[in-house]
Amino acid sequence: MTHVVARIGKPHGIKGEVTVQAHTDDPAGRFAVGTVLPTRAAAGSGVPLALTISSARDHNGVWLLGFEEIPDRTGAEGLRGTRLLTPEGGEELLEPDEGGDAWYEEQLVGLAAVRADGSVVGTVSGLDIGPGQDRLVLTLPDGRTAYLPFVAALVPEVDLAGGRIVVAPPEGLLELDA
Repeated sequence: MTHVVARIGKPHGIKGEVTVQAHTDDPAGRFAVGTVLPTRAAAGSGVPLALTISSARDHNGVWLLGFEEIPDRTGAEGLRGTRLLTPEGGEELLEPDEGGDAWYEEQLVGLAAVRADGSVVGTVSGLDIGPGQDRLVLTLPDGRTAYLPFVAALVPEVDLAGGRIVVAPPEGLLELDA
């Protein structure tokens, strides 16, 4: 099984570098020059099936990556939203925290978001990795998108086996984003 190690954001500069949201505790190791990372992108996007890292650096807390296959900013624009996956055989460094408080995005996507009383709030559709805290991306029953800080006070339970997370958003929080 492969895991998402980063999500590509916006281009940085004119030489094809991009910002990435790192989903790994060892970005320096994962993003070593020469590493080939499989990609997951929208069908027909033109994104290569794998990208070879040509440069990697931490710039004020944000990782910037360059790829051999992407020579300029125009090419980098087309990568936005692409997920970088673990290379074959690389999963041993990314074991989930069994029973702990760390999960992979792909474990969370699709889980029902419910209140403690069982009422449905929505479905987890993504995870937004932030410098201060992560946010769950929720698709509400009416199709709108809302963001919920992924902290124990607001997400007291993650039940992977039960296919749900229990959420306790303050009144009005989900309406702010939607």
